[in-house]
Amino acid sequence: MSGLTAAHTIAAIATAPGRGGVGVIRVSGSNLLPFSLALTGKTPPPRYATLTDFNDAYGVAVDSGILLFFPAPHSFTGEDVLELQGHGGPVVMNMLLARCLDLGATLAEPGEFSRRAFLNGKIDLTQAEAVADLIDAATASAARSAVRSLQGEFSKAIHALTDELINLRMLVEATLDFPDEDIDFLKAADAFGRLTRLQTKLGEIFERASQGKLLQSGLHVVLAGQPNVGKSSLLNRLAGDDLAIVTPIAGTTRDALRSTIQIEGIPLHIIDTAGLRETDDEVEKIGIERSWKEIERSDVVLLLVDARDGVGAADREILARLPAGLKRITVFNKIDLAGTAAEIHGEENGSAISLSARSGEGIELLRQELLKIAGWHQTEDVFIARERHLRALVAAQSHIDASRQVVESRLPALELFAEELRLAQQTLGEITGEFTADDLLGVIFSRFCIGK
Repeated sequence: MSGLTAAHTIAAIATAPGRGGVGVIRVSGSNLLPFSLALTGKTPPPRYATLTDFNDAYGVAVDSGILLFFPAPHSFTGEDVLELQGHGGPVVMNMLLARCLDLGATLAEPGEFSRRAFLNGKIDLTQAEAVADLIDAATASAARSAVRSLQGEFSKAIHALTDELINLRMLVEATLDFPDEDIDFLKAADAFGRLTRLQTKLGEIFERASQGKLLQSGLHVVLAGQPNVGKSSLLNRLAGDDLAIVTPIAGTTRDALRSTIQIEGIPLHIIDTAGLRETDDEVEKIGIERSWKEIERSDVVLLLVDARDGVGAADREILARLPAGLKRITVFNKIDLAGTAAEIHGEENGSAISLSARSGEGIELLRQELLKIAGWHQTEDVFIARERHLRALVAAQSHIDASRQVVESRLPALELFAEELRLAQQTLGEITGEFTADDLLGVIFSRFCIGK
């Protein structure tokens, strides 16, 4: 039965691997009614749940379930879409998928359904990315923000900004025909005021996107220090579980232990590392090397020291070796044994917190300091964002700043003014996908789940 559908028809299992009550296979292409007839013996009505058997090439039922048909263009991908809802056993799902491939479909690549939705104008690029972000959301706050982006809030903010840029560009382009009156004409049209409003709105969008980036990726926090200063105890306290083995024996932790927690919706990826010290133990040496690699990749490092001893020569050696610019908190642990109080105070290159990982005293100070370092403030209007979005917003801001400098210099260079505005608009268009290289699309959608 191959050849019933166009060559670009794709199919994939859309539900997670493993056993389940229901499994879903999604098929997208053009003119899928012959495909449905060959598979089920039925031509289903649009958007109506049809109970049917799914048959093999000999008319024998492979499975039975629900068939849904969404004709183009009123579907997720903008093409004809079939959804086969059968029993969620992996063997059954694979047999049904194999039958779809026999009928002419090809196996979908990761993200290919979302990519087709983008290419067919059903969603823009930020909405497509929000699909993956919603699936990968590590916290409820991240999920809510991803839904806002999926519903188009981020895109609307970018489009509104782009519309203002376009209006200003039209004004500047028209002014180019009157070179002797350019500056006065721009003043009369409030070009300077428009630039100021653009800068303000762009700053507001950047702030909301920055908060969304935190929700999407979180903060990578490494616990470092000498052996037996309480790194594993602090990991257990923050995670609320006995994840790490805690003993008085130096070198108990040989490899990095990881846990993800959340504070006010921000995912914190906590990594407990091997104690940093000189050792002849080959296994421990490997663990220490890995500890330094984790530190180099981290957003912030918590250097733990024993509150009874304070910062010693070995701790200062660790501090001296930390990467330049890495944010850090010196944690004076075991205040319950030192007989001191929980407190926080600033240091030359960071902050210091006195706490007890064993009793929990001072842990809330640490949580709040981590949120402060992350730059988080509680808000409900953020939209999920990625690093590429932030880079594009920064680039757009730089072009708008440059355009303002051209005007304020009173140089007869309206062409430069217009060009900076054009580049700002193009950079914003990269966020939603109006101006996007094919290789970037490949990178973005390759990270999606198969079936999405």
